[in-house]
Amino acid sequence: MALAAALIDALGGIFAADAVTFDAAECLAYGYDNSRRSAQPDAVVFPTEHAQVLALVRACRAARTPLIARGRGTNTTGATVPLAGGVVVSFERMQRILAIDPDNRLARVEPGVLNGDLQRALAPHGFFWAPDPTSAPYCSVGGNLACNAAGPRAVKYGSCRENTLGLRAVSGAGEEFRCGTNTSKGAVGYDLTRLLIGAEGTLALITEATLKLTPLPAAKRTLAASYADIGSAAAAVARIMAQPVTPCVLEFLDDEALRLARAHGGESVPDAGALLIVEVDGAAATLDDAVAAMAAAASGPGLIGLAQARDAAETERLWAARKALSPALRTLSPNKINEDVVVPVSRVPELIAQLKTIARAHAVPLVNFGHAGNGNIHVNLLPRDDAEYARAEAALHDVFACVIALGGTLSGEHGIGMAKRAFLAQALEPAALALMRAIKQQFDPDGILNPHKLLPEPPGEGVPEQRAR
Repeated sequence: MALAAALIDALGGIFAADAVTFDAAECLAYGYDNSRRSAQPDAVVFPTEHAQVLALVRACRAARTPLIARGRGTNTTGATVPLAGGVVVSFERMQRILAIDPDNRLARVEPGVLNGDLQRALAPHGFFWAPDPTSAPYCSVGGNLACNAAGPRAVKYGSCRENTLGLRAVSGAGEEFRCGTNTSKGAVGYDLTRLLIGAEGTLALITEATLKLTPLPAAKRTLAASYADIGSAAAAVARIMAQPVTPCVLEFLDDEALRLARAHGGESVPDAGALLIVEVDGAAATLDDAVAAMAAAASGPGLIGLAQARDAAETERLWAARKALSPALRTLSPNKINEDVVVPVSRVPELIAQLKTIARAHAVPLVNFGHAGNGNIHVNLLPRDDAEYARAEAALHDVFACVIALGGTLSGEHGIGMAKRAFLAQALEPAALALMRAIKQQFDPDGILNPHKLLPEPPGEGVPEQRAR
């Protein structure tokens, strides 16, 4: 769409010349994300303060022009692709850590702060922020909040929703507001903070976040439990999560994931049918008992090896191999379909077994790994040609049907974006979807914020075309 002259003038009045661009090539660089989908925005702006975001939303609303918030574009669901054109607002220049308050265990940050930079700033104070996605070195806090991103530590410490105290934001109606508290307890009105987290920029633009901090543990131990087959490892996950000691990490890799991990990590990665990476943390004096509890729960049919990392270097090699999996898979299949489904932990063994059956039925390569302690499995379908891609899309329908039948849901941390919105009606009742649409209307009456994302299209409305990169 072409921007109205009045909006172009308004953008020029809000932003300095080096903080707004209409150049097609420069704009296209902000039109794609890690989903490999892309679309052409009409303008990109780079705010540095809340007041600019407020003026921007009001100008776009007056012009009835789409406005899409963007962090660093690491999401995999197309959530930041400007399907209807309009203005992309990149928060990369709002990257100040406004306050670190150890006494009250909180930090205030702007949305463009990188997760990894925040963790490094908190460490000298003896704290961390719990969400730790694999993309932490280059994903932003604002993007984490938009998708309710989590990572391995969520099994013990929770996701963004459990680790955010309050927000400052601007609704799609151009109204600025604060929500939440500066305290760990609060029972005043509706919880707008948790509502905005995971909303993928469809309700409001977050300009500041007050984050709950957690003390760094004094010590940590890492174990690797290898199994003869995937089913044995999945059963061990259920046993580990059913006993009293909560691991701070419980990661799962299937046989194909292990093969790839060994290519990256060498002999530090066992040659087995499946692997669990288990970590416990806390006071050093408590960890012997915690390790013993994990070892007892991990032991059972199919266990072929259980070892504790001998030093920090061995732990780092193991994690480097795990974190290299997602990019390695893309080299095998540029068209990989990466889903992050969730089921109750006790149903993980059934899920893994059924995923293998689905892959065989559709003749599509499959690699599974992920945050098994939350029941959050990253299902990677790896089509290598057009025929396999068509079969993979059919398999995806079966994957989601399986997950819902097991009492699970479509996404644990990647969000819905445009990739999974067509399936949302399978996961939510009609009344719940209707309430969500009403909430969207209240926050964003003209539908300018990130249109064609998250909620399914109303009957009779189509979705603009987008292209894969």
